[in-house]
Amino acid sequence: MSTHSSHLRGLTEVAAASVLWGTGGLAVQLIREHDDLSPVTISAWRMALAAAVLLAALLLARRGGELLDLARSSPRQLLAVGVGTAAYQGFYFVSVTQVGVAVSTVVSLGLAPVLLTVAESVRHRSAPAPGRLAVLVAALTGLVLVSVAGHESSTGPAPVAGVVLAIASGTTYALTTAAGGSISRTTSPLVLTSGMTLVGAAVLLPCLALVDGPRVTTDVPALAWLVYLGVLTMALAYVLLYSGLRVVAPSTAVTASLVEPVTAAVVAAVVLGETLGPAAVVGILLVLGAVAGLGRPTAAAGPVLPDPELG
Repeated sequence: MSTHSSHLRGLTEVAAASVLWGTGGLAVQLIREHDDLSPVTISAWRMALAAAVLLAALLLARRGGELLDLARSSPRQLLAVGVGTAAYQGFYFVSVTQVGVAVSTVVSLGLAPVLLTVAESVRHRSAPAPGRLAVLVAALTGLVLVSVAGHESSTGPAPVAGVVLAIASGTTYALTTAAGGSISRTTSPLVLTSGMTLVGAAVLLPCLALVDGPRVTTDVPALAWLVYLGVLTMALAYVLLYSGLRVVAPSTAVTASLVEPVTAAVVAAVVLGETLGPAAVVGILLVLGAVAGLGRPTAAAGPVLPDPELG
């Protein structure tokens, strides 16, 4: 497989992961219609369920030793990816309660590709190519249109704190993606995701003692949606992400992940009957066009990486 073909495959995997993440908001909403679980509680069980499923898969495949090898060889990187994943989700959830979905989404998801693009430019001592800048501008403009058009309500009780938390989420997301990209090139995506979710669950489960409301549920539909969140939007989605990060740059991956809010808007329109206004439609087309543009090496948001399996 050529480098260009590997890049397209990796980009498709990251986009597929983002589509799965984009269905997560609906799943959380459906869970909360059946039981008043807090977003932090849902996130903790989502991570724990993902870890359980992935560990079972590793044991069935007789690859548990690879996880131990990863923990011994790269403990700091594994901790950084696991803690970072739990942290940026936590920052985002709390930010939403303080400043609203629109601002939180634009700041947290929009900041990550900008930070990584700047970092890669500084590292390579060269400005991004015009094609790359055009893709980034189109993606971020689309993100703003989709997010603001879809959430026109007031901001929230603490806008300044909410923006600070969104910045923390976006920065942590960028750093975590960069760390995940580094370790993914020498580690199986299944093994890396298993280790990441174990660390994340260890971070989030103790937080259940601090949240208000129920910490568990016996409602069957709520449990089913929790399993969906854990198995598909966490376990499968992050296996796809780390597989994609083997062959696409982190800045390309976080730009492609802007498919997530697009998916959320489309799912809300189809399932919940929410209206997509003209601005949202233009935003969706801009994001999808930008992600399609990432497939061209000259317009990718970061360098086109060789496939480590071909090295």
